[in-house]
Amino acid sequence: MPDGRPTPQELLEIAVTVARQAAATARRMRAEGVAEVATKSTATDVVTAADRAVERQVVESIRRLRPRDRVLGEEFGPAGGGEAPAAGEEPTGGGRPAAAPAGGPGAVRWIVDPIDGTVNYLYGLPHYAVSLAAEVDGEVVAGVVRNAATEDEWTATRGGGAYRAGRRLRGSTETDLAQSLVATGFGYDPVRRAHQGRVLARLIDQVRDIRRFGAAALDLCLAAEGMVDAYFERGLQPWDLAAGGLVAREAGLRVAGLSGAPAGPDLVIAAPPAIFKPLHDRLVRLDAAGGP
Repeated sequence: MPDGRPTPQELLEIAVTVARQAAATARRMRAEGVAEVATKSTATDVVTAADRAVERQVVESIRRLRPRDRVLGEEFGPAGGGEAPAAGEEPTGGGRPAAAPAGGPGAVRWIVDPIDGTVNYLYGLPHYAVSLAAEVDGEVVAGVVRNAATEDEWTATRGGGAYRAGRRLRGSTETDLAQSLVATGFGYDPVRRAHQGRVLARLIDQVRDIRRFGAAALDLCLAAEGMVDAYFERGLQPWDLAAGGLVAREAGLRVAGLSGAPAGPDLVIAAPPAIFKPLHDRLVRLDAAGGP
């Protein structure tokens, strides 16, 4: 770029290289057996040694390639959800707000979920991914999601489209919500999960069917590919949404929250324009962003 900033394509090339190496580590560690399983927010919210090892690998790889960049990772710091600093800076260890832009104008921050779908990983279900996105001035401009078990990979750059295996993605062509296959997910807090279950119980007869795969980044990519028609979920964090959300948007899906709010922890809906409004309106009536 004229001002010396990296282009989205240059950042994507770095992201793909780093994510492929990280996914290989995750797959190898799974083959060797899951170790050091701990919990985070609840007894069902698990983190493994592989989550931490893969995230360290991503941070180290980026530091070698772009030492002045920061990295926001799900597992970084004692509380998780912290920033690995640029070279020469002190770590925040989870103290910096997760959604804060990094550095001054033109600064690059990477957002990584080392293993999206850790419960799937724990059980050996082949639906878990490395998700890595590059953010410039607070806006995600490049992202890759790689299913570590199957080696399927989705990529996108801002304004450059979304792709899988060289094929441009354009989302579902379905226009009738009643005929739509909708993916979703659930939180780890049992009270929140109960509320989400009530929402789903009142939605399920309004759509073709529901799917719950357990990895938000992959769900967003499946929606981008049209393998599901739409997706919604409450409780996503930046590392869940960054790369997969860009893939979905660049495939032509509308990615937003409720009532004009941006996509974020309160709710994320990713759907083609024809489906977005009817799904959105039903989720508003069902108080999908409510509850604990």
